[in-house]
Amino acid sequence: MRVGLFIPCYVDQFYPNVAKATLELLEKFGIEVVYPLSQTCCGQPMANSGYERYGKESVELFLKNFREFDYIVAPSGSCTLHVKEHVLPKEDGAPKIYELCEFLTDVLKVENISASFPHKVGFHSSCHGLRGLRLGKCSERMDPEFNKPLSLLSKVKDIQMVELDRKDECCGFGGTFAIAEEAVSVAMGKDRIADHKRNGVEVITGADMSCLMHLEGLLKREKSPIKIKHIAEVLIGSPIE
Repeated sequence: MRVGLFIPCYVDQFYPNVAKATLELLEKFGIEVVYPLSQTCCGQPMANSGYERYGKESVELFLKNFREFDYIVAPSGSCTLHVKEHVLPKEDGAPKIYELCEFLTDVLKVENISASFPHKVGFHSSCHGLRGLRLGKCSERMDPEFNKPLSLLSKVKDIQMVELDRKDECCGFGGTFAIAEEAVSVAMGKDRIADHKRNGVEVITGADMSCLMHLEGLLKREKSPIKIKHIAEVLIGSPIE
């Protein structure tokens, strides 16, 4: 199986370790991974701001880079959702894009992770993944049986998943929303961090690095000891620095 690896631009620029962890994880399960070197932004920021026409060349380049693959995998719920709904053709035979966790659960049917992460971990359910891609079921209790990322995390040795008070609450990032409505965005992010603090987490993880980036910025400003790790890094047992 050959998979085209799509690494969103902000991951490429700011979190290359997440890209490396994604590659390592896919190769661990015997996948032949190809990374098209000329890939760039998928055009989501322009589209979300109402300027989709300015992302036309990005869309054309994306299709050129990834049209040969049966599967495209990305460590980002928001970019995956945008590509799925606004970039890829709908006809039969077009490539299918999957967020990393849903590819592992739905396509590869992963049952054994073979990794250890001995920390207290809080899981942030990003809106695009939870409500757009339906990676999990919104309920009072986030049950691994009905949540694809949590089902994978439950297979990691020595991990202690912490039950949060507000499991499905938005962090306030929302891409350009964080710029247009900075005060609201920051307040929402602080609320999410407070929930994790109350429940004693050491690490906050999630499947969308953009939301985690937002929370990480707030944590650093507070000089908090809580660390941020993308779920790919947890699933390969990446150590905390």
